Amino acid sequence: MIPSADYPLVDSQSRSGVSWAAIFAGAAAAAALAIILVVLGAGLGFAATSPWADEGASAKALGISTIVWLLVTQIIASGLGGYIAGRLRVKWANLHGDEVYFRDTAHGFLSWAVATLVAAMLVVGAAGNLAGAGASAASQAASMTAAAGGAAAASADKNSMGYFVDSLFRGDGPAPVSEDAANGIAARIMVKGVANGTLPPEDRTYLAQLVAQRTRLSQAEAEARVDQVMAQVQQFKTDAKQAADKAAKVAAWTALWTFVALLCGAFFASLAALYGGRRRDRVQWMESEYVAHRTVQR
Repeated sequence: MIPSADYPLVDSQSRSGVSWAAIFAGAAAAAALAIILVVLGAGLGFAATSPWADEGASAKALGISTIVWLLVTQIIASGLGGYIAGRLRVKWANLHGDEVYFRDTAHGFLSWAVATLVAAMLVVGAAGNLAGAGASAASQAASMTAAAGGAAAASADKNSMGYFVDSLFRGDGPAPVSEDAANGIAARIMVKGVANGTLPPEDRTYLAQLVAQRTRLSQAEAEARVDQVMAQVQQFKTDAKQAADKAAKVAAWTALWTFVALLCGAFFASLAALYGGRRRDRVQWMESEYVAHRTVQR
């Protein structure tokens, strides 16, 4: 291309390759559309759920739909932002085609990056406000429960060796004690059994004797009740571990799919900016034709 008065060579070489106005315009459009789509997705999700059991969409269906909606949101919003950034950027004259492609792609990527940073700042700011409110409430609660907390800590230290202290005073059978004392002894034996995975035979026998003494059951019936309760406690422990493992897997998959969605957003923003830049370069300026037509008439 030969330099002209409209596009001098010196100005083209000294001009910055970044059109920040176009980038911020695309980022603003992407962020706004992302907010709209997220709100729409939240509304659809609330409409599909139900507070009653066995009604509404299942947790698996909601998880899959959330991932799909996150991908759709990133693709549409980032694509719009990239297209606007590419379409509104300054036209570069006297440049090789590959350089124009690179700059258009960079404009789309930068618009996606700015929109992502703005969204991250909003999320972090909201989380910070919630954390600040929680810290304020916690400080007020701490001032009211300091004495109770100190007493609880002293009690925990005192009872940390309670199981072994109880073992020192065991006889052939449990001595008559109050309800609270019996409950404390039984609780310490069961905690020890849950920690070890099973009750030792001597603990099982002693606990069954304690149960038989207070419930008027036979020794065999008391032992059966001890086994039943310990099985329930072990099942509760197993269920808690499974729930924790499931929550960890859900968090991991959520992070991975968020990563994939962000990558898709960056790719489609760059691709849309490239398309918008091509459309921008094909625009015909009517002003030049109007000036040429006026010159011919004169």
